[in-house]
Amino acid sequence: MTKIKYKLLKEDGGARYGEVETKYGTYETPMFMPVGTRATVKTLSPEELKKMNCSVVLANTYHLWLRPGEDLIKKAGGLQKFMNYNGPMLTDSGGYQVFSLAKPKDISEEGVKFKSHIDGANLFLTPEKSIEIQNKLGADIIMSFDECPPASAEYDYIKNSIERTLRWAKRGKNVHKNKDQALFGIVQGGPYEDLRKFSATETVKLDFDGYSIGGVANDGESKEDMYKAIDYSTPYLPKDKLRYLMGVGEPIDILEGVERGVDIFDCVLPTRIARHGNAFTRKGRINIKNLKYKEDFSPIEENCDCYACKNYTKAYIRHLISVNETFGQRLLSIHNIRFLIKLTEEIRESIKNEKFLEYKNKFIKEYNNGDDD
Repeated sequence: MTKIKYKLLKEDGGARYGEVETKYGTYETPMFMPVGTRATVKTLSPEELKKMNCSVVLANTYHLWLRPGEDLIKKAGGLQKFMNYNGPMLTDSGGYQVFSLAKPKDISEEGVKFKSHIDGANLFLTPEKSIEIQNKLGADIIMSFDECPPASAEYDYIKNSIERTLRWAKRGKNVHKNKDQALFGIVQGGPYEDLRKFSATETVKLDFDGYSIGGVANDGESKEDMYKAIDYSTPYLPKDKLRYLMGVGEPIDILEGVERGVDIFDCVLPTRIARHGNAFTRKGRINIKNLKYKEDFSPIEENCDCYACKNYTKAYIRHLISVNETFGQRLLSIHNIRFLIKLTEEIRESIKNEKFLEYKNKFIKEYNNGDDD
């Protein structure tokens, strides 16, 4: 296994077009990464993901640690062999899930105490343990263990949190044994410019293989704060390494992230909204359960090249969702993931042709970013 290598090929304003070299091949950025939380993207097969031109798939360290366990996955030959995905993978640190389950008093310098969401068992996760688990899972890109402060956290809390996250980042880097895995540092700092600058510059000093911008997909955070956080982070990140915006998957947010210099994105959104009967389209999000689609025999979106749009109508998919058939959720998931991958394909072409802003403005004008309820 060879560690990933990133090459920046072109810039158009702040937008970046590049390539990531992996042992599975070379992939272009910007890219969207579907989320396979428990070593599967909900309702979809690895073969279907490949047909959508999917490149990197993300899996969740916390969930795989609890079930089936990192030792079993290592015994199977690593994540890719375990789930039969012939492509690069990324694992998060488990931090986001842990901090959603922990109480502030249970966060210490050593690590975090919390209760399992499965059976309430007492658990303890440290920066060292997170890296050890991810080394065994064997993904191509792994994340440092960081604290994820809530969007409502006060300035002083976030400042102390960043300083602890930096100490944790050093500890994780010190025990990172598998040098074929790229280890990313995570920039935090909420919506505060000075804290973002401090977090970014100090994290870069630790010389990670790539950098993630965290704390931008928290509940209760405004879009303005999200964009500020990216604005305040990317200027201090090296140009020759990947930049990853964690947990972001709304089409307009991807465009705003690219404009600010981000390369890769991930989010559970495309499959989550599919389970509720929602689909992305060029004219905004639609709810397939709406009565107006009952006799609509057109595809979810004209000119979409996904399997769902090439073979099925809104009326049929609406029927499936209405009677709670899993196939309907699968078709919407296929469409939504392909929609975001296609979006990043078009973004790449626009950067190559130095027309990114023109593409972005046109897309946003057509997209109303809201359900049609």
